[in-house]
Amino acid sequence: MRRAGLFGVPRVRPWSWQAFLLGFVVVAMSAVLQGICVALGAKLYFAAFLPGLFVLGLVAGVPAASFAALFTVPLVWWAFMPPFFQFNSLTGANADSINLFCLLAVLVIGLADLCRETMAIVSRGGLKRSDESAAANPQ
Repeated sequence: MRRAGLFGVPRVRPWSWQAFLLGFVVVAMSAVLQGICVALGAKLYFAAFLPGLFVLGLVAGVPAASFAALFTVPLVWWAFMPPFFQFNSLTGANADSINLFCLLAVLVIGLADLCRETMAIVSRGGLKRSDESAAANPQ
């Protein structure tokens, strides 16, 4: 892992085994948090997983976050949608929840990737200004 300059966020190479292991750990921790929320009566199936996907996308990149998102869908379907701990056919509401999670996961992972690239640019010293500008073209 290396530090991303100014921000101090540890980063993992995107296609490394450490990134995918971190993805598995983030999904497991989110599942524990989601289990606590379900025990307290919450019915938002994917609520604890979205912040984890953002942090994972920021630290480990798009491939690991995509793996975690794809791993989350069957996990939530099996563990948190009634009847618990078995796969049954999805109701319309459950299918809508999965579709909404997929849409939000794409948006959150994309935002995390933009933040990751911005941190990389800033840690390299920012964008370099060229001496010539398009407005000062002498043609």
